Amino acid sequence: MLEHIGPAFIISFIVATGIAAQWLSWWLKQPAILLLLVAGVVSGPVLGVLKPDELFGDLLLPAVSLGVAVILFEGSLTLKFSEIRGHGQVVTRLVTIGALVSMLTIAVAAWALDLFSWEVALLFGALVSVTGPTVIVPILRSVRPNKSLSNILRWEGILVDPLGAIAALVIFQLVALGPEGVGDYLLIGKLFGVGAGIGAVAAFGLAVALRRHVMPDYLRNVISLACVLLAFSVSNVLVHESGLLAVTVMGVILANLKGLDTEEILNFKESLTVLLTSVLFIVLAARVPLHSVHLAGWGTALLLLFILFIARPLSVLASTLGSSLPWAERAVLSWIAPRGIIAAAVSALFALRLEEAGVEGAESLVQLTFAVIVVTVFVQGVTARPFARWMGVAEPDARGMLIVGGNPVAHAIAQSLKKLDIEVIVADTSWEQIRHARMTGLRTYFGTVVSDDADQRLDLVGIGMLFALSHRAPLNALACIRYGTEFGSANVFNIRIADTAERATTPAGRTLFKDNVTLEKLEALIVEEGFEIRHTRLTGEFDFHQMEETQSEESILLYAVSPDGAIYPFASDRTFKAGKGWRIAYLDKTEWTVPEDKTKSAGERAKAHISDQIPKPLPG
Repeated sequence: MLEHIGPAFIISFIVATGIAAQWLSWWLKQPAILLLLVAGVVSGPVLGVLKPDELFGDLLLPAVSLGVAVILFEGSLTLKFSEIRGHGQVVTRLVTIGALVSMLTIAVAAWALDLFSWEVALLFGALVSVTGPTVIVPILRSVRPNKSLSNILRWEGILVDPLGAIAALVIFQLVALGPEGVGDYLLIGKLFGVGAGIGAVAAFGLAVALRRHVMPDYLRNVISLACVLLAFSVSNVLVHESGLLAVTVMGVILANLKGLDTEEILNFKESLTVLLTSVLFIVLAARVPLHSVHLAGWGTALLLLFILFIARPLSVLASTLGSSLPWAERAVLSWIAPRGIIAAAVSALFALRLEEAGVEGAESLVQLTFAVIVVTVFVQGVTARPFARWMGVAEPDARGMLIVGGNPVAHAIAQSLKKLDIEVIVADTSWEQIRHARMTGLRTYFGTVVSDDADQRLDLVGIGMLFALSHRAPLNALACIRYGTEFGSANVFNIRIADTAERATTPAGRTLFKDNVTLEKLEALIVEEGFEIRHTRLTGEFDFHQMEETQSEESILLYAVSPDGAIYPFASDRTFKAGKGWRIAYLDKTEWTVPEDKTKSAGERAKAHISDQIPKPLPG
């Protein structure tokens, strides 16, 4: 039956399986590459459903190369020099001295363990000495190291990919063709010169086109993609395998040009990269035969242990000597070095050519490379987060709340969250409201949360959710759009505004509370009628249904907090179910009320409410 399955179904199966693996890895909070490799091995050598060489033929390796080029460009488009300030020397050493130390030590170990000849061992060392953004970025998302360490790892992963591929190319030519086959002693100069030159020309050309608006907005993304693929291909035509360097240089230049907005292009490339990574890993893993004798035995086990516990720490030690990087960060840096798509793709390419040239040991190159990928991703992906937390360099879990607005409703919700030991930041452009929040012990940000200043100064460590509670509906919508990309669209919440003019604004974020609850209604209840936020803990005898029955008709459910500290707002699209140990926050009437001054407007009464709660200075 399997032989009658058409190519269209198999391609659809690859895409669907890859995206399913990405979703499952998000749910399990583990790097996606491991599940993708398992999916590829199961669908390829185990079940025989996927046979990439028969399916794609001669187009397989060119398609893999173009996919890797897009992935590298997307990664380099996130590299801003301002983010690495103070640690640039460490990154430079990691991708030069560190990569060289790693390559040589791994090569010596593979040769000493009699797994390869010296030439093939050197090629193997070059292939597995690089990390890569496809595996570093998912691990960084789950590990959440501090900002400096995260930037170092991200820069290293992206920059070392093309450099490692170029080093492997030079060694490959020496191995496959012999010294007389190289012929050109300026090969390295050509690789760097042509790659960097083509990348720079493509970057500045695209930047000019974007700045002068010579293309419509709906074509910006696809034209950028076409430029990336063209730069990669032209560079490779001029000097073989220089295209990876070209797209990396192109991305770095575009990311650091002042006044050039690349956010939309980056968002498009991120989605494309997820798709390409999923497909590439499944396809390449499906090509790995499972009958290699080199995958079993003490030699392979010792080599993997050497790579994990000796080669990487030596590389980091050589790269950080004399630097100001704390030892705790050096230790974590020594442990996080998973291998990725470049090692898989380039090893597959070189192995085929070495087999054609009759080089001994070429058939085991791919199998051992994939073994390194699986072991490093699995072991480091599972242990990196606990190790980083133990060393004190991991950010806390993103359980906190960013609240846009300093009005009485926002202030009351912030105070109720603080009572539950949840980190809260209140942001507003009103100095009076920010001052009030500060004097009651809340963290604050004075300014607009969608500004460049907020991007630089707003410390979001431990913050993973947004409540947009200001009276300005457009600001609430912009905040939801801006932080939806950072916290996830499921974690940004907006509140209804009663004013019909403002309700016409395009909605963004999930809507808070019941259908008839607006910001103005909550403010009136708190300021004028003396309502306050209360907390109730659910037990086995007192469940959520019983709690609702004990509430008054006027009470309003606000949010729930699970036993592990996660916040679940009572949004209009609520999907969670509160159980034993959960705490429920709701607004209800107190036993006293605030006297209402009919001579003042609602706004004046709200302002007076804030002023009355500001601590007064002691006499004298």
